[in-house]
Order: sequence, then C-alpha cells, then structure tokens
Amino acid sequence: MQNVYLDNAATTRVRDEVIAKMQEALANCYGNPSSTHGFGRSAKTVIETARKTIAKYLNAHPSEIIFTSGGTEADNMILRCAVRDLGIETIITSKIEHHAVLHTVEELVSDQGINVHYVKLDSHGNPDLDHLKELLQQDTTKKLVSLMHINNEIGNILDIHAITTLCKEFDAYVHSDTVQSIGHYPWDVQQIPIDFMTAAAHKFHGPKGVGFAYLRKNTGLKPMILGGAQERGFRAGTEPFHNIVGLEEAFVLAYENLEEEKRYVADLKAYFIRKIQKEFPEARFNGLSADMEKSTYTLVSVRLPISQEKALMLLFHLDIKGIACSKGSACQSGSNGGSHVLNELLSEEELKKPSLRFSFSIYNTKEEIDYVVQVLKDFARDQTASLIT
Repeated sequence: MQNVYLDNAATTRVRDEVIAKMQEALANCYGNPSSTHGFGRSAKTVIETARKTIAKYLNAHPSEIIFTSGGTEADNMILRCAVRDLGIETIITSKIEHHAVLHTVEELVSDQGINVHYVKLDSHGNPDLDHLKELLQQDTTKKLVSLMHINNEIGNILDIHAITTLCKEFDAYVHSDTVQSIGHYPWDVQQIPIDFMTAAAHKFHGPKGVGFAYLRKNTGLKPMILGGAQERGFRAGTEPFHNIVGLEEAFVLAYENLEEEKRYVADLKAYFIRKIQKEFPEARFNGLSADMEKSTYTLVSVRLPISQEKALMLLFHLDIKGIACSKGSACQSGSNGGSHVLNELLSEEELKKPSLRFSFSIYNTKEEIDYVVQVLKDFARDQTASLIT
C-alpha cells in the first residue's frame, strides 16, 4: 500500500523552505509588530516587506493588500463591508460559488434586505454572459458582482477579463474568490479592472490560517474588525507574524517557479485523464475539468461508472488504500446534501454515479497516479464480481 495525497485543492503540503522561514521567524523575531522598540520595528519591517512583495507580483499598490486569516474571512469582509460602506443593494453571483460567498450573501439578504440575482450557467457550469448583461441592465440599484475565478470543485476558469469589463460598463463593483487561482496563475490588477480578490496561503504550499484580501484603492471600504491600528487600521489584531512570513515565502516560490511547476502538474493531470479514459471508457468528467485549456491544471472531477450502492464504500476504500481525494470541497465534507456544485449541474441520474475530485501538486508522481487508477480498477472489478456471485 502507498500513501498518495491527491487532495491539493483542499490544502497543500507546506514547502520545506516555508517551514524553515517560519521556524526562523518564530525563534528570532518575536517582537510585537505594533511595538515602537527595536524588536517591534524589526517585525513590522518584515510584514511590510511581505506586503510589498505580494503587491509587486500582482502589480498592485502595497496599501491594497490586507492580511487576513484566509479566504473565508476575506470573502466575508468584502461582501459585508461592500453592503455597509458602498451602499450595495444588489449582489449578482452564481449558485456554484464557494459557501464563504453563498452563505454570506444569504445572510445579507436575510439581515440587510439586499437583492440577490443568480446568473444562469451553461451545461458545463460557466456563467451565461448574456444573462449577466441582462441582470446588469435591468437592475438600476448599486451592484456588486461576485464570481469565482476558478471553481474549487470542477476547475472551470472564468473569463475574468470579459466579466470585469462587462461589469464596469454598468458601474458594478466586481469581487472574485481567487483562492484556487492565486499562486497558480499570474495576475495584473492594472490590466483587469477588478475591485476585490481573496487568497489563502495553504492553497499554494504555505501555512494554514493566513491569506490576504486585495482591495482596490479608494473603493471606500471601512474596517470590519475593530481594535488596534494593525493593517493600516483596516483589520485590528496582532498580526500572525510567522504565518505572514510563510505566506510571503510560499507566494514568491510559487511565482518564481510558476512555469516549470505548472508544466509538471499539468502533465500529471493529462496523464491521469488518459489513464482514466483507458481503464474506464464510460467515465465522464464534470464541468470542463478535462479541458486542459478551460480548466485549471491542478484538478479534475470525474464521474465513474460505478453503481450508487457500490459508490457508498468508494471513498472509504480509497482511504484504506492510503489514497486521499474528495467528493467535492473539503469545507462541506460534513454535509449530507452532497456537492452543491454538482447538484446544480448534473441530472438525477448522473448524480447516482460517484464523482471524485483529484487534485495534483509538484509533490505527486505518475507512479502514484498508476497506483490510484489500479486501485479504482480493482474496486470496480471486485464489486462487479461480488454482485455476480
């Protein structure tokens, strides 16, 4: 039995270089960044250097980067503050967004009385741009459009330039959950007229519990967490210095090695798809996850030709064999309702077949993929044999 981790869309292994940087920070730079003495100033300098580094890669201004505990906090903060501070009355989103967005929007509808419109999706899970334009035209209130750049379950890549350009024609603010995108794709916020973005370090081989929000200058958002003057007064609370150090190191390494590592991981994904197609000709891929151009190179969602009864034991069987993957987002692993993304896109008959998300990283190998596909093949064969006998 091998141990194979193919759940990198949920979280990634922390790079050794990141761990070393964090250990050094914890051991040697322990001053409070808000203190005015030398120890505090040293810590503050490191944080501000990290902010400048991230801003440089995004072609943003350092003041536009706010460190948070991760993507969920950043999404909540942006949506809530936009309604409170910008006078947003209508949010346009889709039904396959991350729950950090969907649940926040639902609460804003309930508590603040805002309007919400869900843009139609095509059969692959892409937003209908014509319908989005209709929604932008018909609603004359102050609007915010929130659509994720890369879907965390099916991997579809949103045409973010087309979306943001269209929204700006109708003076709508644009927010995108870019948690599956930052660290995997280059960004230039001067070329893409986006107002708000979010990131989480643990999606690109950094530590958990830290991320950042990009807030375009002069948008007018005010703090949601009050207290001290940390994060230029926007987010109170003593900064998690060691986590920010880890975030910066992971971020820099991700972009310094982007093309080489992207080629390696994309090759793994393409290899996995070929193996599945060979061993399971009746398998189907959800969304556009098998399209190497229109979906992220880091994940694939496959629907296997295995009966509903047998499917109940599939994830357990894979776990016993040392294989980590998921049915969908790890954030909803305790839900009995299944994947809200697949529920939106698939028919009742299609939902009866087990769908699994496999997500890849630089730490995976083709030998691991061979093992995983063989385990799946053996499971399907053994289950078929048990039904015959």
